Order: sequence, then structure tokens, then C-alpha cells
Amino acid sequence: MDRVKRKLKRVQLALLFALIVCIIMFGSSVVIFLFGFMLLKMGVNVIDYDHRLSLLIFAIISLVIGTVFAFLFSEKPLKPLLEIMKATDRIAEGDYSARIHLKGPYELKQLSDSFNHMAEELASVELLRTDFVNNFSHEFKTPIVSIRGFARILKRKDLTEEMRSEYLNTIIGESERLADLADQVLSLSKLENQSIITDKKVYNVSEQIRLIIAMMYSKWSERNINIEFERGELMLHANEELMKQVFINLLDNAVKFSPDASVIKVHIIEKVSSFIFVIRDQGPGMDEDTASRIFDKFYQGDTSHGASGNGLGMTIAHRIVTLHGGSIRVETAPGKGTTFYVELPGTSKDRMN
Repeated sequence: MDRVKRKLKRVQLALLFALIVCIIMFGSSVVIFLFGFMLLKMGVNVIDYDHRLSLLIFAIISLVIGTVFAFLFSEKPLKPLLEIMKATDRIAEGDYSARIHLKGPYELKQLSDSFNHMAEELASVELLRTDFVNNFSHEFKTPIVSIRGFARILKRKDLTEEMRSEYLNTIIGESERLADLADQVLSLSKLENQSIITDKKVYNVSEQIRLIIAMMYSKWSERNINIEFERGELMLHANEELMKQVFINLLDNAVKFSPDASVIKVHIIEKVSSFIFVIRDQGPGMDEDTASRIFDKFYQGDTSHGASGNGLGMTIAHRIVTLHGGSIRVETAPGKGTTFYVELPGTSKDRMN
């Protein structure tokens, strides 16, 4: 940056020098011409005129004009650029509060607004990055501390087989949680770097949902939860593997928060140019603040009901649906259960008879 400033300063001085020389030469010529004309009027022979006086006049005019222009233009032309450079240096050092306020032509004001908008966006990104790192560090550290603690306990020789088995199961559970967290973070990272969905194909999404429900049978059946799914044969044009993640996350979330012996209802609503997948549970529901943050990274809401997770499932589901050109929303209230609506593009032609 200092190198650029020095080059700009040299260019400024060269232009200023050229301007001053032109003005001095023109101004001196005019003054000398007028002075000579006055001498002729007075009857003085100009040829005998002492040229030293001309040089003196030229020197005085040069001094006056040079001083005036040096004072007026030494900093002004580069002042906006220098202000931008100073603000850029501050942002490069991590100070995202730097702003510029340029006055002058419309273009300078527009440049000022664009720079300030960029600084605001960088500040937002940095805040998100800091939150992500803090949340990830917390989520990652908790199972590691648990694994290390129980591993040390297992070194004791006075443990019963029952205690040893319990601690080993805890270590296995926490290691699986770590692996799941790593997979979810990698998955989210890939999705956030995507702008379009590839590998789309037409497949039977109704069958996909039925298979997921069957795959989760042990989770919901052991708690006497019943999942009702209105049968139908719907073909969807989407990435099958990514949509599988969406439905697994939503159904797993519904099972986690559903009370024993309750019912989870799943059905599909057909619209003119889209399909809406509805998943409704009879769980405790959420307050307005929790519902507004349900798709935030690492947000887990109320964990007092024994449900656990890493807070990334809903974020991933939201990103996948958005990349498919769809939307996902939630309707809920404390004590009234939760309903998720996933709307994806599609037409009635996709319905199989």
C-alpha cells in the first residue's frame, strides 16, 4: 500500500509540475507582452529594454503561481483515494467498522456507498464465521471430554463388568456422535458451496418416504408411536440422495420430539405447479423465538424433553430444499405439536396412476 501511495504521489507531482510550467509560461508571456506594449506607448525603445527585467518578472510570476497551485492542489486530487486506502488498511487488519464518506461528484458518492456496503457484508460474514467456530468447538469438545473421562475411568481395576460395559457403551455413543457431527459439517460445507443442484432425476418420492419410515421402524415402534402416511405414487424431479437427507432429518426430528403412543402424520398436497410434503407430530411444540431460529446452524432449541442432536439437521434440510428451488417452513405453538411444510416444484403430470 505504501508503494502505491509513493507512485501516486510521484504522478501527482509530475502532473502538478507540468500544469504549473504551462501556466507560468503563458502568464509570463502575457505580462511581458503587456509590459513591452506599455514601454512602446511611453516611447521607450524595446530593443534596448533590459532583458534582465523580463527574467525577474518571469521568476516572480513563477514563484507566485507555483506557491498558489502547490497550496491548492497538493492533496485535494488524491484525498478520496487516500481515504479509501486508509479504510482498506483498517479492514485488512480486522477492523470491519471502517467506513468512508466521500464528497463530490455522484461517482464518488456511489463509490463510497459501495465500499461501505462491502464493509458491512464482510462484518456479517466474520460474525457468522466466529459463531460457527465457537459453536463447532463446543459441539466437538463435549463428546471428546466425555470419551477421555470414561476412558480414564476404565483403567481402574475395581470396576464391575456391568459398570465397564456401561462406560464402554457411553464411549461408543459419544464417538458415533462425533462421527455424525463431522459428516454433517462436511455435508453442510459442500451444500453451502453449491449454487445449483446436479444429478437430478425423476424418481418415486412416495416410495422413498415409505422406505425411510420402514428404516426408522425400531425408533418409533419401541415407543408405540404410529406413523401414518397417505399412500400414493408421486414422481419427483430432484436429487434423490439429497432429498433422502431432508426426509430423514424431518422424520427423525418428529420421532425425537413425539411423546410415547402418539401419532405422526405424513401426507402430500398437490398444487398447480408444486407439491407440499407435510409432516405433523403431536410433540410439545415450540415458542415463536425457537421456531424463528430452528434453521440456524447448531441451534437445538429446548432440550429439556430429552431429545439430542447437533443442531445441523434442519440447517441442511433448509439448504437442500432451497437449492431445489423450493421452500420449507414450520407451524408450531407450545403444547400443540409441530408441522413442517416442504414445497417443491412439480406438476400433476408427475402423479402416477
